[in-house]
Amino acid sequence: MSIRMKLNYSGMLEEMIGEHGVQLEELNALMGQLDRARNELMERHGKGDLEWMGLPNTEEYVEQAEEVWNGCREGVENLVVLGIGGSALGNTALQTALRPPFWNMLPDGKRTGARLFVMDNVDPERLETLLGIVDAEKTVFNVITKSGSTAETAAQFLCVLGKVKEKLGEDWKKRFIFTTDPAKGAMRKLVQDCGLMSLPVPAGVGGRFSVLSPVGLLSTVATGADARALLKGAREMYMHFRSSTAERNVPLLLSGLLYLADTTRGQKIHVMMPYSDRLRDMADWFRQIWAESLGKAVDRNGKKLNSGPTPVKALGTTDQHSQVQLYIEGPFDKVVIMVEVEEESSGLAMGSQLIDSTAFTYLEGRRLAELFKAELIGTKVALTNAGRPNMTLTLPRVDEEAAGEFMFAWELATAVAGELYCIDAFDQPGVEGGKVAAYALMGREGFEDARERIAQLEKKLEGFVAP
Repeated sequence: MSIRMKLNYSGMLEEMIGEHGVQLEELNALMGQLDRARNELMERHGKGDLEWMGLPNTEEYVEQAEEVWNGCREGVENLVVLGIGGSALGNTALQTALRPPFWNMLPDGKRTGARLFVMDNVDPERLETLLGIVDAEKTVFNVITKSGSTAETAAQFLCVLGKVKEKLGEDWKKRFIFTTDPAKGAMRKLVQDCGLMSLPVPAGVGGRFSVLSPVGLLSTVATGADARALLKGAREMYMHFRSSTAERNVPLLLSGLLYLADTTRGQKIHVMMPYSDRLRDMADWFRQIWAESLGKAVDRNGKKLNSGPTPVKALGTTDQHSQVQLYIEGPFDKVVIMVEVEEESSGLAMGSQLIDSTAFTYLEGRRLAELFKAELIGTKVALTNAGRPNMTLTLPRVDEEAAGEFMFAWELATAVAGELYCIDAFDQPGVEGGKVAAYALMGREGFEDARERIAQLEKKLEGFVAP
């Protein structure tokens, strides 16, 4: 198997951009460490750890997602995902990438699957508005929480449940699918007690590494995309990661280059800038996996570290008129990761002007895709000429295999980066503090002390308020 995604990292090297680039000798010196990191991850996976690494190599979860969806899809027009973080971002990224633009607005005859709505926040106006639009009789709600106790997801579910029961009575059970821990947690108990439809989040798969599990596969199946091709692309990246030398290994080079940029050049801001509207939400997904995995207070030995680059999302060409001025003339603290798509997705061409003028003659008859490509090259050239670190990931086209390759490459690169930083890339202790605060403020039993501490802190924070 061979991957189709390519990485051009010339713009990261001192030989190309000058003093702010990584020296080739530095990168070559890191190759042994990259190899060791890969071998350690593969060894852990071989012993049954890091279950997410095996997701591309099984179609068990696709089959389960298809079985559950086929059992409830008749007459269904909408799938609503209730989840947050890793339970939502992958679904949104896959939907945007694999379905045509404005998918939810297409009439029934033009769509080959369900509309998808991902409720990734607890802003009440958004959820209430959606509930006023979708017909409960034609909608399935997918409640996704591995722990079964995520406050935001539980709150969404309870809000939706009341509305659905009000309309459907006991038939509400036919309109919910729960994706949660296979053996424990409040949602699993609910599934068992009420005989509800469910899918498992494998025990060894954390939220931000779960897109290739039922967490992301159900919505892929429901919207009519090819979930097996998605896994095939991820499987090809797995084989590439396992067998390619470090010098030719895309995930290893991504982690190594960005690690060196951060730790030796002070480039702690990593901007993902796809030149494809379909990939815009992949940048959002990347932000979570890079930030939540690598932002850690201490290393594995308990040493104070406060590590972690800051991921930022941008979009070509939109942010050429928003952020690129900063990237080219601002501080030398950023790496720009451009994502290019080779295949033109449209032949749309520009017509003639309405008046006799030479102002836009250079555009007449040209395809819009040509301008899009020229904008990408222009940004790459401008960054390079300004001595700004940049790299380009190139996909042949945006399809299921490409999405699988792309997402699994970043999952692997994140895991390797964790080894380089000597941190646990798979926990999120900083997030837990916010969860505890939410439990305390909402009156959850057992969090009384935390509620009192929060109240005391709130009083202190009232000292400096304007006007």
